[in-house]
Amino acid sequence: MSSFEENPGRSTINRSLLRGADILRAFRPGSDLLGNGEIAERTGLSASTVSRLTQTMVAAGLLQQDRVRRAYRLAPLVLSLGHAMRSGSQVLAVAAPLMRALAEREHINVGLAYPDRDEMVYLESIRYNRRLALRSVVSGQRVPMELTSLGQAYLATVPTERYHLLEPIFKRRNGRHWKEVKLAIEASKLCMNEKGYCWASWQPEVLALSTALHSAEGVCIINVSVSTPGKIEPWIETLAPQLLALKADIDLALAKWP
Repeated sequence: MSSFEENPGRSTINRSLLRGADILRAFRPGSDLLGNGEIAERTGLSASTVSRLTQTMVAAGLLQQDRVRRAYRLAPLVLSLGHAMRSGSQVLAVAAPLMRALAEREHINVGLAYPDRDEMVYLESIRYNRRLALRSVVSGQRVPMELTSLGQAYLATVPTERYHLLEPIFKRRNGRHWKEVKLAIEASKLCMNEKGYCWASWQPEVLALSTALHSAEGVCIINVSVSTPGKIEPWIETLAPQLLALKADIDLALAKWP
């Protein structure tokens, strides 16, 4: 992960706050305890900047310091902020019952995610697919933007300038596989424009279809997914109408929201 500034030329941007957010993003499942050196490596920030900011974030209640291990972990405040975000989401309040009904009826998995820089973050994930091979996905989990149907559906909605800002990150992350990844992104954009959805199978035996929702909270993405060892074409034909019907139901419910 490297420091990423979407509006580097704007003088009103508080760079210390941006860098503090970069530090929070450095913590992932399995990387719950990080020293200053590890944080510097993950964020691309200098060691002195990291040292100054981590102490400030401890004082602010965002990080806890483990003095024995000379490292930091996320503080409970971060969890409470996530809870407040989910509780305050109008889109989630409207979409969750509809998502659950579809998941239960069709025995599929249904998710809702928002973009965060070069990744997608699940706001909700309802898992009802019969096959146990599909990995567990929970709220707050991150997935790559450029490889998933969630991310590719989002990229189909962004202005060219925004995509050009993200493309170098994707290219660096995928190395020699970048050419095929870029072709997949372009194919998904075409599919979104023509059919209103896109699909991807970035994990073995897993198929996911996604489409975009536009609301006062910005662009978010809903997806449906299944784990199947067979051909994906019949599943696409089955899942696409269900996904688009879910989108229409959510749009209608949002329009009626007081």
